[in-house]
Amino acid sequence: MNHRCLTTLGGLISAMALLAPGLAAAQVNTNAAAPSATSTVPRTLDGKPDLQGVWDFRTITPLERPRELGDKAFFTAEEAAAWEKSENRRQNRDLIDPETGGLNYPAGGVVPYNEFWYERGDKIVGSRRTSLIVDPPNGRLPALTPDGKVKADARALAGRETQLGRPKADSWEDRPLQERCIMGLNAGPPMTPGAYNNNVQLFQTPETVVILTEMVHDARIVPMDGRPFLNIPQWKGESRGRWEGDTLVVETKNFKRETSLAGSSASTHLIERFTRTDANTLLYEFTVTDPNTWTRPWTAVVPMARSEDPIYEYACHEANHALGGILAGARADEKAAEAAKKGSK
Repeated sequence: MNHRCLTTLGGLISAMALLAPGLAAAQVNTNAAAPSATSTVPRTLDGKPDLQGVWDFRTITPLERPRELGDKAFFTAEEAAAWEKSENRRQNRDLIDPETGGLNYPAGGVVPYNEFWYERGDKIVGSRRTSLIVDPPNGRLPALTPDGKVKADARALAGRETQLGRPKADSWEDRPLQERCIMGLNAGPPMTPGAYNNNVQLFQTPETVVILTEMVHDARIVPMDGRPFLNIPQWKGESRGRWEGDTLVVETKNFKRETSLAGSSASTHLIERFTRTDANTLLYEFTVTDPNTWTRPWTAVVPMARSEDPIYEYACHEANHALGGILAGARADEKAAEAAKKGSK
């Protein structure tokens, strides 16, 4: 696992920072929320809202509403405090009992990383919503299509299949895209809060917007000049941007394979909306349409807060040493098993 290293992305950030001046604002709680844009937000020389800067989107509000909450869309203040306390305890890796297990770690297993490495935040969003998904109204992902159900069953089966007691590793293609540092966990698109690296930096000119995520150091360059889509499949799809009033709208399609969303497919059509509601708050909303996976589109809203911290390098790249170690370890296991088999004859 990587974490926020102490080496900045100096080259890219320094170059892009020359595009327009930064904005000075105090760091605020990342879960602050504001309902709509105002006339007081900073603007660029061409009159558009200035979205530039580093934005922090950490939160422990889950993407989907927990089933036990039923139709409850919002917590009261007291319920929010109790849920935060319970959830922070549940997720704390330092509190997982090795004998009884917990949080995806079986009894007798090893918790590979302690709490020091995590940066998920400890608060729910300021609106006290019980999920980031706002549509469907139940706060949960829509039902799977028949094809989506087949894919989900295949993923579950693959997760149970092992090679000599370990996850399959015949080739690098057996390993997930996140492990290969191709798709970036919470970097998206779309961006979703995760265990760490919940930061994004925006750069802006009249012709181009750059979305630089801290996770897997991905820079998405979004043309704003109305050019058509090239319809060339890419890992993170093709993005095109436009303004709708004071909201930046980014449309992305033509994905090469699945997105960073579990179960999604190359047919994903993504609409992202960025609205600066005040000097310190950026409201990020995205709608996912994937007819190969879900029976209807769905929408989530993630409040982001202005941060004075820089973006740090996330040193994850394809063909990293860990991947080579995984494959080499699998080959060593195969040789040892073959030797043991010959020795038993």
